[in-house]
Amino acid sequence: MKHSEDMVEVSAVGKIAAPGQAVEAKSVAGKLLLLIVVFLMCIGVVVVYSSGAGWAQRKFSNPEYFLWRQVFFTFLGLATVIVFSSIDYRIFRKLSKVLFFLSIILLAGLLFFKFIGVIKGAARWIPLGPISFQVSDFAKYALIFHFARLITDKRDFIKDLNESYYPLLTLLLTVVALIAFAPNFSTASLVATIGFTMMFLGGVRFKHLLATAVPLIPLAGLFAIAQPYRVARLLSFFNGGNEQQLSYQVRQALIGLGNGGMFGLGIGESKQRELFLPLSYNDFVFVIIGEEFGFIGAVAVLSLFAAFFVCGLIIAKNAADGFGRFVALGITITIVLYAFINIAVASHVLPTTGVPLPFISYGGTALLFNSLGVGILINISRKRNGGEMLSPDAGMRGGAQ
Repeated sequence: MKHSEDMVEVSAVGKIAAPGQAVEAKSVAGKLLLLIVVFLMCIGVVVVYSSGAGWAQRKFSNPEYFLWRQVFFTFLGLATVIVFSSIDYRIFRKLSKVLFFLSIILLAGLLFFKFIGVIKGAARWIPLGPISFQVSDFAKYALIFHFARLITDKRDFIKDLNESYYPLLTLLLTVVALIAFAPNFSTASLVATIGFTMMFLGGVRFKHLLATAVPLIPLAGLFAIAQPYRVARLLSFFNGGNEQQLSYQVRQALIGLGNGGMFGLGIGESKQRELFLPLSYNDFVFVIIGEEFGFIGAVAVLSLFAAFFVCGLIIAKNAADGFGRFVALGITITIVLYAFINIAVASHVLPTTGVPLPFISYGGTALLFNSLGVGILINISRKRNGGEMLSPDAGMRGGAQ
């Protein structure tokens, strides 16, 4: 007798879950995921206003400048979640190749314009009227879609070196190299981590990944120390720093977290936000959470991301097909990894790097792409194995027909 994923689901604790139970689990996970994201976005609006009012007054003579932009992108993000939760996620399987190579063209185009002098400094953004579009965010999701498609298509020979691993590795390193030379070393490192994790979960041989990591990690280390500002960050982290801006930033972050104590100073009462902590509304927004809401508030935010991770895994485990499973894994890993890195940097567990806290940090591009990812996760949670959409109350009925 043939047993398929459509007949039974094996849970993490080793119990057999009936199809209706699997439907219920992922439907509830999708609803809980939406609730978590709404909470995180609301926290983002409050904290961005609290942390950014002083900087907005100084830069734009308007203390509400960051607030209203964050509110705008929050509503736009929620609309993005709703729209993409209603669009069949399998359309991205058909478009994955086009999206991936479009991202390559955009990344290469930015480097070209940087080379000929049109772009000064880092080649990361494409201006679109009043906002700017960060290409690496688009490339990150395009890579997830295309890797999910290729891993699914190559399931029968995923462990083969020439037919599977080398093509996947070539695509990944192309994206990583283009982002790294922007330069954007932190994002390149995170994209590489996402790609290698998806390959590992997809069944690529660990020895192949290890054989790549052995020369690649030292090479990445050499690239990291090729620029003085990256060396300064590493020295500041490992040696305690000096009076330079980077070490100053870290010290102010730690002071802010210490100020919060157990219950925090209260909303709008942060001391570090008053022009002491640079980027308090973006890269170091978690410091303001810790200072104003205390240890309890910081743990609550950590718990929300932990719950996001669990919901994403449940949705991935019970996805209707392989493509949905790997897309869900890729999106979940991406959002949670960015949250972990941001919080680790704010807590001085990792060297300083420019990684926003998903759904909370000020900014439009990252929030919209993460909202797109959440919408897709919810859509995956609403699909049966046969491909039809679950009704809104299916999770409450156990998916029974």
